[in-house]
Amino acid sequence: MQEFDLFVFARSLHILGVVLWIGGVAFVTTVLIPSLKAIADTENRFELFERLENRFSSQAKIATLITGFSGLYMLYFTDGWHRYTELQFWWLHLMTLIWFIFIVVLFIFEPLFLHRWFHEKATEDSDTAFRLLHTMHILLLLLSLIAVFGAVAGSHGFKFF
Repeated sequence: MQEFDLFVFARSLHILGVVLWIGGVAFVTTVLIPSLKAIADTENRFELFERLENRFSSQAKIATLITGFSGLYMLYFTDGWHRYTELQFWWLHLMTLIWFIFIVVLFIFEPLFLHRWFHEKATEDSDTAFRLLHTMHILLLLLSLIAVFGAVAGSHGFKFF
């Protein structure tokens, strides 16, 4: 495979990873959590959340790794490291920050303490726990969508600054 073909392959994987990852976050934020919040039986609510979240967590982990490795390769291939020093590439900073947050949450915080902490909070006060969970997902989704918008526009030549 030629070097440029490898770059195109990496870019395609990158976009596929972002679609699966952020699309999944959008589904969880706009459909799943609001539906779960509507379930009156708090025990069933949490049990259903656990089952569904565990399945999505695996998908999100794979998608974030694909996105990270392909993004790293694209930066290497284009020698694009200098973009981190230029304000017009703010979306690259935001993309990297979003990716870093999700990697830390999915691979470190969730297995170490976040899963257990949410279970305890949901047992104490399910409504408050799910409201907090929903708020965090809304914030991460909004930041992610801003990053996607900025990346698409910026990588196609739109100058924000």
